[in-house]
Amino acid sequence: MKNQKYPKYEIGDIVVVTKYGSVGKITSIKQIDGQYLYEINESGGLFKENGIMLLTDYKGELFDKEQIDIEYKFFFGDLVQVKGYRDELFKVVGFRTEIWRYQEDAWEDIIYELTRVHDGEWLEADEAELILIADSEHADAFLKKFGFVYPVKKVKKPLLIPAPKEQLQHKIDRLLDKYNDYKELYSMFKDEKYMTSLHSIEKQLINLSLFIKDNFKKENK
Repeated sequence: MKNQKYPKYEIGDIVVVTKYGSVGKITSIKQIDGQYLYEINESGGLFKENGIMLLTDYKGELFDKEQIDIEYKFFFGDLVQVKGYRDELFKVVGFRTEIWRYQEDAWEDIIYELTRVHDGEWLEADEAELILIADSEHADAFLKKFGFVYPVKKVKKPLLIPAPKEQLQHKIDRLLDKYNDYKELYSMFKDEKYMTSLHSIEKQLINLSLFIKDNFKKENK
């Protein structure tokens, strides 16, 4: 509602963001273009009045706080193989956990960032796609002793796990869903971590499209 005289809520009110079912405290109120916008938990994002309501008035399900214990199977410097790649080794250079919560579904994705040993090519892979060859402490010794087993190959194709078409489509759909979620979160909170995730997903989508295009050409030869 524009040009209202007083805000509906006050600083300190405990409210629910109805779209997510999350609870927070109003920490700031701003008036923009004749309407009041509310900052919750000093997040930097602003919510309209029709997007929040007092906790005492809310009748829907709440998103409860939870403690999530993540157990990582791989760490920086570990030497691994990726399912779908024969005779190629990768080193773990980074990893992240993406936590997804919806009203009827919940999961955590552990994504590892890798570089290929012989040429430094970058790859992202799920935890289930990795096989440990040597931990970080023994990785260099392993390469010196057995490196000759893994010949150098010049690969120009994007690094993607070979998969049936339906699996590729499922992965694209999941990435697009994630992209839209991160895009909305960034528009709300302007947090650069969401923009970083957007760039990462864009890179994966580009690689997927190149991979599919390349396979389509082969199938039609």
